[in-house]
Amino acid sequence: MTDSSTYTPPEVWKWEKENGGEFASINRPIAGPTHEKDLPIGKHPLQLYSLATPNGVKVTVMLEELLALGHSGAEYDAWPIRINKGEQFGSGFVAVNPNSKIPALMDRSGPRPIRIFESGAILLYLAEKFGAFLPADTAQRAECLSWFFWQVGAAPFLGGGFGHFYMYAPSKMEYPIDRYTMEAKRQLDVLNRRLAESRYLAGDEYTLADIITWPWYGPLAKGQIYGNSGTFLSVHEYPHVRRWADEIGARPAVKRGRMVNRFNGDPANQLHERHDASDFETKTQDRLAAPGR
Repeated sequence: MTDSSTYTPPEVWKWEKENGGEFASINRPIAGPTHEKDLPIGKHPLQLYSLATPNGVKVTVMLEELLALGHSGAEYDAWPIRINKGEQFGSGFVAVNPNSKIPALMDRSGPRPIRIFESGAILLYLAEKFGAFLPADTAQRAECLSWFFWQVGAAPFLGGGFGHFYMYAPSKMEYPIDRYTMEAKRQLDVLNRRLAESRYLAGDEYTLADIITWPWYGPLAKGQIYGNSGTFLSVHEYPHVRRWADEIGARPAVKRGRMVNRFNGDPANQLHERHDASDFETKTQDRLAAPGR
């Protein structure tokens, strides 16, 4: 359906009704908590409060990759924050992230707790804390950080732009769908051109740039998000992105990271909470639901 109506903005905008769409009940024009609720604290110094959206997956993949390298200090407790139920507006979560967005991390390993919010900030913090996935060479580091921040600037046009109007908006409107489809395809072309000349985004080495970018653009290139978007975007036109998406998606740490705080899809790939490495073998939803449990 094409919305051809004309909208004239009022002189002063006022919040008088929900704006429609899947997330209408939790959208509001003010910040701050809506209810009192403390956050749980587990046994590890790193406490993650998140959900398995692309932004949440960035952090769980990073933590699992650090553990795979042998960084035992990266052990973590992952607690779900169900944003569709407004849990991001609890007082405890807002204290960790005043922007009320997942993911948020508390590092309790030092003399005083440190809060880190925004997925990019969390990944940089962890990379510097453990000395991993961020090249030491000046030129390689610059390339890595350039692609890292490319994703930070680009993904809102993909998720909040294309994904929202194509998948979640209450009506299908031609102009915004065309506008953000053009941008989504342009971004895929940027990545495809880069990955035609380089195994990974920053060169021959798997880095922070790949970890932050893959959860958005890997599933997109494989047609795994936003319904029929793979066909709609003709993702077969980006073979180098798809090759990169497959290679990273096959990494064991990436597979584990995608499972944490997930509530949809195959129950075998849902680990609602993560408190120990053994949880992947014993506490996925299919196992918890098995007879005799």
